[in-house]
Amino acid sequence: MFEQVMEGLRVVEDGTYLDGTFGRGGHARGVLQRLGAGGRLLLMDKDPEAIAVAEREFRGDARVAIRRGSFADMGGWDAVAKGLDGVLLDLGVSSPQLDVAARGFSFGKDGPLDMRMDPDGGESAAQWLAGADEREIADVLWTFGDERMSRRIARAIVARRATAPLTRTGELAELIASVVPRGRHDIHPATRSFQAIRIHVNRELADLEQGLAAAHDALRPGGRLAVISFHSLEDRIVKRFITAHAKAPPGNRRLPEATGFEPTLRAVGDAGKARADELAANPRARSAVLRVAEKRGFGIGDSGFGKAEKSPQIPNPQFPIPGVAEPRP
Repeated sequence: MFEQVMEGLRVVEDGTYLDGTFGRGGHARGVLQRLGAGGRLLLMDKDPEAIAVAEREFRGDARVAIRRGSFADMGGWDAVAKGLDGVLLDLGVSSPQLDVAARGFSFGKDGPLDMRMDPDGGESAAQWLAGADEREIADVLWTFGDERMSRRIARAIVARRATAPLTRTGELAELIASVVPRGRHDIHPATRSFQAIRIHVNRELADLEQGLAAAHDALRPGGRLAVISFHSLEDRIVKRFITAHAKAPPGNRRLPEATGFEPTLRAVGDAGKARADELAANPRARSAVLRVAEKRGFGIGDSGFGKAEKSPQIPNPQFPIPGVAEPRP
């Protein structure tokens, strides 16, 4: 969704922008091309391989600063504390992470059962599955994967590890497939479970909530927040966050009337979907949803307190079943 993101961020030449999910730098390059000599681009990513790419490509550019870490912690970066004119968060697992079997994200490629975006921090998927009790595993599969067979899968995992630990993605995928009836022929039975375990291991939803709050605080008046989500759990958090800061909560006749609400964001357009030409070139974008919001105030680009801007919407099918098969491009 390159063009939509550039339109949403509305880059100004001397602005300061943060790409909190550098990946392999597609959006970052677009922002940098639009910045002048006085502009600033801050790059973050948990993944050391992504940071290595950023260092190789942008180390010599005085406008660029690079920091390894989660966007949830952007508030602790002095460069961010000076204020931002735009923040981009491109959520989920990236294509390079998914396509490399050694990272352990894919049930379609056998590799170590890791799934960590930051391989130097926290528990791997194998370590968590080795120690979590049956109820915790079932709760994670249900909450983060909407897996209806969560209890059955959790029982199978606990029974299996009693004889041998699960250490490979292929082993886990095969185990899940053995206890879950195959539904749609194009959806692997392990899709939802792999998504749920990945989200849990990486604290993705907790980081998203913390990162949205940090971005809100760092944005200058008129600054833009652009977030690309790849499944409904993420998109729901982003939508609710923007709404909570853009609209007064609905009244309740049983409670005292709330007073003093001051909107600090405004939604820019409706949820955006990948355009037909992008879908033809990149099918993985079919589940992407872009939401953009603007920080209110008296500054660059402030548009007052009117209705959200409207942008042309491209018809798009319903969300496909989410999972690791739908990374961010």
